[in-house]
Amino acid sequence: MNDIDAAYVPRRVPVHEDLVLRGLRHRITRWGPPSRSPIVLLHGFLDAADSWQFLVDELPEDWSFVGLDWRGFGGSAWQQDGYWFPDYLADLEALLAVVADAAPVRVIGHSMGGNVAALYDGIRPGRLRWIVNLEGFGLADTKPDDAPARYARWLDELAKPPRQSTYASPEDLAKFLRTRNARLTRARAAFLARAWVREDGRRWRLAADPRHRLVNPVLYRREEALACWRRGTAPMLLLLGALTEYRARLGEHGSDGHLRASFPNAMIDTLAGVGHMMHHEDPAAVARAIERFARIQVPDVS
Repeated sequence: MNDIDAAYVPRRVPVHEDLVLRGLRHRITRWGPPSRSPIVLLHGFLDAADSWQFLVDELPEDWSFVGLDWRGFGGSAWQQDGYWFPDYLADLEALLAVVADAAPVRVIGHSMGGNVAALYDGIRPGRLRWIVNLEGFGLADTKPDDAPARYARWLDELAKPPRQSTYASPEDLAKFLRTRNARLTRARAAFLARAWVREDGRRWRLAADPRHRLVNPVLYRREEALACWRRGTAPMLLLLGALTEYRARLGEHGSDGHLRASFPNAMIDTLAGVGHMMHHEDPAAVARAIERFARIQVPDVS
């Protein structure tokens, strides 16, 4: 049996639709009964809302979900003048105005999506009801002296943009994904491969805009992120993978003590046997942790 023959069969049928948010077409994916208080799902870098399928299938059937494809990812339109992180905050706010009532909203975010949710909670305190954050804990800090080389690299990359990754077939991408992450099952790798590519002539290209790979000329200033995180009011479950490589990249900022200080409203839980892509690797374990957290957020209705 090859990787595509082993494709994952969803338990809950997704429904896709397009929304125009801030003048740009975005694709959203819904699961579950209609609701004006859905749980909002925010995917990570180079991902798409489709890949929440594994986790959604493990969570209670009466929970409603709305997943957003960020601009330039998945089924959403590409932005012609490039990408800037504050746009994601504005896109989230525009999404909430359309899909949810004014009552505080529940959010699950992975990596980049978790970062957006945590920042937004401090920028708009009270708008979020609770957050499940799957390793959205920022980037390594930068120094002002890094700026000249960063701007020069950005200008060089604008002159010679990154090339689009292509594959002979989704099956080839599925095999590649499993070489990068042995904890992915064949079925889930096959599903992700289909979600992440689009047919382009005789090849298959990644759906994400390659310009996302351009270096950001604006330095990451961790102190600014901390100021937002510490102002947040929503209870948070910060889920960490015991096998992740991302915490080591943060140095001392990835330690338990620094994470507790960074997210004062967070319960921190580490899941054994998984890495950064925990919701792809062991969605059942992630779902159990989310349900335990949701039960103590009273009142919690779906």
